Amino acid sequence: MEYDEQKTRAATAEAEPPAPAGPPRTGRARVVVTAIVALAIVGAIVAAGILPRVKARQALKIETDELAVPSVSVIRLRRSSAGQEIVLPANLQPYIDAPIYARTNGYLRRWDADLGAHVKQGQLLAEIDSPEVDAQLRQARADVGTAQANLNLAAITAARYQNLLKTDSVSKQDTDNAVGDLAAKQAIVRSNESNVKRLEELVSFEKIYAPFDGVITARNTDVGQLIDSGSATSQRELFHVASISTLRVYVQVPQVDSAATRPGLAVDLTLPEFPGRRFTGTLVRTADAIDPASRTLLVEVDVRNPTGELLPGAYAEAHFKLPATARANLLPVSALIFRSAGLQVATVDDGQHAVLKSIQVGRDFGTQVEVLSGVSDEDVVIVNPPDSLVSGDTVHPVPASGEGGE
Repeated sequence: MEYDEQKTRAATAEAEPPAPAGPPRTGRARVVVTAIVALAIVGAIVAAGILPRVKARQALKIETDELAVPSVSVIRLRRSSAGQEIVLPANLQPYIDAPIYARTNGYLRRWDADLGAHVKQGQLLAEIDSPEVDAQLRQARADVGTAQANLNLAAITAARYQNLLKTDSVSKQDTDNAVGDLAAKQAIVRSNESNVKRLEELVSFEKIYAPFDGVITARNTDVGQLIDSGSATSQRELFHVASISTLRVYVQVPQVDSAATRPGLAVDLTLPEFPGRRFTGTLVRTADAIDPASRTLLVEVDVRNPTGELLPGAYAEAHFKLPATARANLLPVSALIFRSAGLQVATVDDGQHAVLKSIQVGRDFGTQVEVLSGVSDEDVVIVNPPDSLVSGDTVHPVPASGEGGE
């Protein structure tokens, strides 16, 4: 039975037509597609690993090239204003300043003006007790009385002899003696009167008066102290008086600004104890000579001080508004280069290359200087240039802020 089934299956298989060749070809295509996909995946994986590295290297190269070019701050020149203001240190001095010394000997009896007192001209400051001078004056006046009495007697005698000479009652010699004695007595009277005046003046020095309106800035004596007449070279002063209604302000102006500093120029004063305030003064005179030691011109500025706010001896800053003869370019001092070739500045040419230019400067305003020649208005100047910078170096200009440029 099994044998019959096998024969039946074989006959059936021989009677059926052969199967088409499609399925084997489809399998090969699948293999090819699979291989292509695998290669694409591998390629994508390789590309994903290599491309970022290539891009990173390219970015690093670009960044390295950019870092190799230094960035510099640049500004443009700006013109100075029609008038320039310079600020210079100044010293305030009294308009009149006088030490008061004694001109007679004695003891201080009393004083009437203390430190800081405002006094008027002719006001009594102190009184000295000098009994020796008073006694000498009394004696001198007595001597004048004696000499006057002798003069009167000599005058009577000379007149009598002259009358007797007319009648030849006395000799000519005796008459001449009488007349000569009269002349001598007159000289003695004049001498004694001069001595009285001298002593009267010494007595007048017992009272010390203020020589002008002012303030007592020093009192170096007290009641009972021994007073010796003298001068500034031998004795100390009793009082010191200063006139402060107008103050003299002395300023040393640099030689470069001396030509523009002339009498009549308005000058403002600022003091640290008066922030935000300005006191107006006027330049009244100059020394008309440059000090060879400091190369400066000494000028005097007078400032009114009716309220006494400004104190003599104080430090101030004088603001001079000088007229400018020609408007010059201004540069911050941070742009200057000091080298063996002289004073230079660095400019940027064609937007990326540095060019060093020699310049000539004028006035120095502290943070800025005038540039008289060497650069033009179109130049772009580098601020704080690197020490190694030379002409032709490639730079990356960046506009600066707060450097005084435009």
